[in-house]
Amino acid sequence: MSPPPKEPLPGRYRPPADAVVYAVGDIHGRADLLDRLHEAIVRDSVQHRAKRRVIVYLGDYIDRGADSAGVVARLLGAGPPGFERRFLLGNHDTFLLDFLGGDSAVAETWMWNGGAAALASYGVSPAPEAYARDWPKSLRADLARALPPAHLAFFRALRLNHREGDILFVHAGLRPGVPLARQSREDMLWIRHEFLESEFDFGCLVVHGHTPSPEPVIRRNRIGVDTGAWKSGQLTAAVLAGDEVAFLQT
Repeated sequence: MSPPPKEPLPGRYRPPADAVVYAVGDIHGRADLLDRLHEAIVRDSVQHRAKRRVIVYLGDYIDRGADSAGVVARLLGAGPPGFERRFLLGNHDTFLLDFLGGDSAVAETWMWNGGAAALASYGVSPAPEAYARDWPKSLRADLARALPPAHLAFFRALRLNHREGDILFVHAGLRPGVPLARQSREDMLWIRHEFLESEFDFGCLVVHGHTPSPEPVIRRNRIGVDTGAWKSGQLTAAVLAGDEVAFLQT
């Protein structure tokens, strides 16, 4: 398999000189695509002489696709040998955490945004009519019983961002004009237009998911790698090494 085409990284920002970093976009329950992308990452990595090989997962592991439970199980496993791995929190992952934490109001929003598929992957019926008036409460109890403790610990340990050299990895993006230390959790998980349409220099190159597009997006201040895998069948990883970026896709 020939290596993916490379493009110059925008701006002056670079990953560490001794590292190759793979940033994986929103997986959304597609364990099958994650398996294939991991294989592609391993194949690609042999072409790099970097001392460190790092995979950063940009969040949204669950919902929409058919195997959210399988995605989490794979990420809890040993992973590709010889790689460091960093796991970020996505807005869809917060649906699960908020719901289990007692927020019944989020239940309907979560179901309409793919949560039913995530619940089904854990063997839980998401149909409100199955629970009469108190369906969020009953559904929460069923999910709490069905969700393996290691999976809950995985979600609770997810981080809001990760930095490698001059590259900042975050799920959704950053708010222009706000110092990095003062960026809000809400924006890092949910922001769209204010970030996507801005040319603001954040003092780093931002690599993100959250907003799907048919192909990866490169702008002067950001790289977007959410290619709508749950529906398109195309899960993407950005490959950052030296002063170049390339993309692996299923």
